[in-house]
Amino acid sequence: MKGISLKDEDWVVGVVVVRDEGQILAVTEQGMGKRTAVSEYPLQRRGGQGVINIKLSDKTGYVAAIKEVTEGGELMLVTRNGIVNRQPVQEIRITGRNAQGVRLINLDDGDELVDVTPVVTEEEGDEVAAAGEGKTADADQEDAEAEEEAEEEAEEEAEETT
Repeated sequence: MKGISLKDEDWVVGVVVVRDEGQILAVTEQGMGKRTAVSEYPLQRRGGQGVINIKLSDKTGYVAAIKEVTEGGELMLVTRNGIVNRQPVQEIRITGRNAQGVRLINLDDGDELVDVTPVVTEEEGDEVAAAGEGKTADADQEDAEAEEEAEEEAEEEAEETT
């Protein structure tokens, strides 16, 4: 199955499953980035050629990564030389699709941005882990409590029979 038609000089950098109210963060090798509302991207059919995501130039370099972000989140930017920069999503300006974006990180000569990842809080991590098992964190807590209760009942029964 063909997802997108690419020109010879194009390649897929990433895929994001988004919510209608979400935002797409695009970051480039030269440390530029921008947020764009999902609603700015027209719906394409399978096998289409896509639409412009970010305006590229020598100043921006190629696209390094794309992610879905939310207003209250934080990001970790990672460079080839191992520099990591943590910053709030809301500090990144929201722009249209066909824009270069803003400077997210100052890079040393020869260094480039290679990836960006959302920072997951402990609470979010618990929710994600539970969702991976098809449960919520509350359901995991309920399971733990039920298991503990069953162990106590088994101990009581053992004591009664002896």
